[in-house]
Amino acid sequence: MDLNWIAILVASVSSFMLGGIWYGPLFGKKWMALTGKTEADVQDANMGKVYGTAFILNLLAVIAFSFFLGRDAGLEMGLMYGFTAGLFWVAASFGINYLFEDRPFALWLINGGYHTLQFTLIGAILGALG
Repeated sequence: MDLNWIAILVASVSSFMLGGIWYGPLFGKKWMALTGKTEADVQDANMGKVYGTAFILNLLAVIAFSFFLGRDAGLEMGLMYGFTAGLFWVAASFGINYLFEDRPFALWLINGGYHTLQFTLIGAILGALG
């Protein structure tokens, strides 16, 4: 399949930036409280490893979604498929795990909400740029 690597890179960088906003100023403090992390824990982490690996995994997810979506999807279909993948595949799968792990519902809303918006954004960019 012929992939649009520019669209893939734009979608990858955009969704990665969304994560920085989502887990930073929007929900960062609440997410840390729900996961039991402190500012010191975050500062002590190997951020190069964390961000580098996260970006590679994000890029792989966008490439796989690009295969799924195809080049002729268009903006509307990209939005719909991205939203569906984010909410009903990723967030729903998290929900199942969180139920068995007895994790807080609020944590599911933060993480599932991010991935729903992330894949909606990815689908919109891939669909629009074909």
